[in-house]
Amino acid sequence: MPVHRPTRRLAELHRLQRFKQSAPTPTDKLGMEMVSFFKQSVQKRQTKLGVIAQHWSELVPGLLNDHCSLESLSRGTLTVLVDSASHLYELKQLLLAGLQQQLLIACRSSGLRKINLKPGRWYEGESTDRKLRFDR
Repeated sequence: MPVHRPTRRLAELHRLQRFKQSAPTPTDKLGMEMVSFFKQSVQKRQTKLGVIAQHWSELVPGLLNDHCSLESLSRGTLTVLVDSASHLYELKQLLLAGLQQQLLIACRSSGLRKINLKPGRWYEGESTDRKLRFDR
């Protein structure tokens, strides 16, 4: 029985594909690496920042707390974003009046040594419409 031309081409393509295609290289599983990364990077920071956030929300008045966001904790310095100049001034005055000392004492176990305020927004749009912004 004669082999038809399309069947021959198809057979040749299958043969070429078999020789040209390489198998994917085996890689290590990512599960244990992700667990160790989480324990080293995320969980440790979250524990410290969680304690600070709890004391912050207890000690800072609610109206001011609505205009603040705890941005980061690095080397004992807590960076707080405040969304307007007037709230920044008000919070700075409150910290100077003794609130900072209360926070430092309450959060000593978390390694808090200094509070740094900076103007900025952690949300998009107007202050009434607070959608989180993820561009950083």
